[in-house]
Amino acid sequence: MDWTDAAAAEEARKGNQLAFRVLVERHSRSVFRLAFRMTSNEQDAEDMVQETFLRAYKQLHRFDGRAAFGTWLFRIAANCCLDLLRARRLRKADATDLLDHVASSAPGPERLAHSGQVAGLLGPALEQLTDTERTAFVLRHYEGQDIEEIARVLGVNKGAAKHSVFRAVQKLRGILQPVWGAAQ
Repeated sequence: MDWTDAAAAEEARKGNQLAFRVLVERHSRSVFRLAFRMTSNEQDAEDMVQETFLRAYKQLHRFDGRAAFGTWLFRIAANCCLDLLRARRLRKADATDLLDHVASSAPGPERLAHSGQVAGLLGPALEQLTDTERTAFVLRHYEGQDIEEIARVLGVNKGAAKHSVFRAVQKLRGILQPVWGAAQ
């Protein structure tokens, strides 16, 4: 069947499993991309996709159609990822482990000349952002979401969403500048 997201969500709310399957098939790739960018781990991203759709199914009664279904789903996915990242942080002995890992695995200057390797350093750099900054950056620069959609996902006003993206970019520039400067 050729349902819109809103119609499929309404049908799924009534118990139509085929309608929910349509939503899963339609949105699972974009949810995976978001989860992978936020967790930097394929297995975690797959787990987050499952957790996202499980939560969405249980909370379908809360989807009111004011935002697009994809935006509502991205908010759930972002919250699932943030929950995972917070739990990881609580288990870490201290923050210097991450810095030691980044410093010990940093490639030599000759390898940094390749932009793909510099881009590979973005993952650890993203981990140094706050949860809100990381989510805003990923939604804007990897998922191509506009500020209004980011604001909806984060549950903030547009100015706060714009500021979160700006802060994330500024912090990443500061973190990657020494590496980027060595590659040029």
